[in-house]
Amino acid sequence: MRSAVGAATASPRKVAVASAVGATIEWYDFFLYGTAAAVVFDKLYFNGLDGPAAQFAAFGTFAVGFLARPLGGVVFGHFGDRIGRKQMLLLTLLIMGVGTVLIGLLPTYDQIGVWAPVLLVVLRVLQGIGVGGEYGGAVLMAVEYAPARRRGFFGSFAHIGVPGGMFLAALAFSIAGLLPEEQFLAWGWRACFVASIFLLGIGAWIRLSVMETPAFAKVQEAEEVSRLPLKDLLASQPRPLLLGMGTRLVEGFTFNLFSVYLLAYVVTNLGLPRDWALQGIVVGSFLGVVLVPLAGAWSDRLGRKPVYRLGAWIALLFAFPAAAMVQSESRAAIFVTFVVGLGVIYGVVYGPLASFWSELFETRYRYTALSTLYQVSGIVASGLTPLIAAWLVARGDGTLWWVATYNVAVAALSLTCARFLPETRGLDLDTLEAVGARPGAEAPVPGWRAPEPPVRV
Repeated sequence: MRSAVGAATASPRKVAVASAVGATIEWYDFFLYGTAAAVVFDKLYFNGLDGPAAQFAAFGTFAVGFLARPLGGVVFGHFGDRIGRKQMLLLTLLIMGVGTVLIGLLPTYDQIGVWAPVLLVVLRVLQGIGVGGEYGGAVLMAVEYAPARRRGFFGSFAHIGVPGGMFLAALAFSIAGLLPEEQFLAWGWRACFVASIFLLGIGAWIRLSVMETPAFAKVQEAEEVSRLPLKDLLASQPRPLLLGMGTRLVEGFTFNLFSVYLLAYVVTNLGLPRDWALQGIVVGSFLGVVLVPLAGAWSDRLGRKPVYRLGAWIALLFAFPAAAMVQSESRAAIFVTFVVGLGVIYGVVYGPLASFWSELFETRYRYTALSTLYQVSGIVASGLTPLIAAWLVARGDGTLWWVATYNVAVAALSLTCARFLPETRGLDLDTLEAVGARPGAEAPVPGWRAPEPPVRV
């Protein structure tokens, strides 16, 4: 068996970059669907329905991907904690790439009838399973290689994948949108999906170059691999798991409100050019790529919770101004709204969470813990956000005020959950106890207890 020392041959910087690139490619695949659901699928796969019903159906298939993600998270988390992080990451990349390319080749409703939306749902489920298993592994490859004093910074590189993937997806659709509408609907949007086959090759090559993480190698060497990671997780740390899910709510809501629902609202409800929103999404996502690692680095200095809470408070306070700015139908106001939402708010909230969540859980079931936390909470936080927002607008007077109220409630709930979690900056990943290697490292808050020592298997 490879020793823990032998496993740690790659530099944290190389592993972080590999994590960022691989995650960006997988999230590009996943978010292409969200963009297409907002501007294409209601016209090509649900055109037998009227306008609002077609939009609901398109967002319904979008949500299906999030319903499938917990399955991918549990399955790949289980084997990631038993076999290793690297193998699971390669498999999830393959699943995502194949599913995305097949969506780009899928015939429309006019060509094969009801089979078109049925197959679309099946491929969306495949995407959900793939990205569901990818998240935990990508984060842990970066976090478990990183030195304790810079874990927030290096760990956040895996989170670059979300705004990075959205940036590429929005950019691809913006370029395709330059085509005449007829050509865009005929083949332009498909090119964005089929191009994933080239990204798949790049991502596989990068991930093959990275060794298994030192933390997991230590667990293997000590013969402390968990036989049933999910069972051990639920028995040992149910409280941080549930509270962690609560902190996920504002992150998932913010991203999917701005990148999916408000895009559709601008195009469908307000009847404005999709470029007005897409340009804001492109710039906002790019800003998010920059702010995510900066926020991660800030969390190494200030703590995970202060940085996260700053982003969550901005999300709460910006809820009603965002609604007013979009409803103003001003191109500049709409642009700024998307940039603030996807750049400032999302970047600050998401940056410290990779290290924050990872430091809550023991190594032997950490992959399962992160996958469960992220994917189960993602059903409500992310997958249902466009549907809930569309329902609130439809039940109201067509404005965004009820959506803004929901935004405030979500941010408040996440802030409350963060209040009852410990500050994890400075914890040793192997023991979940404070380390003294860095002046100012904080021990867990009173009442926090590390898990019991594992039983050898």
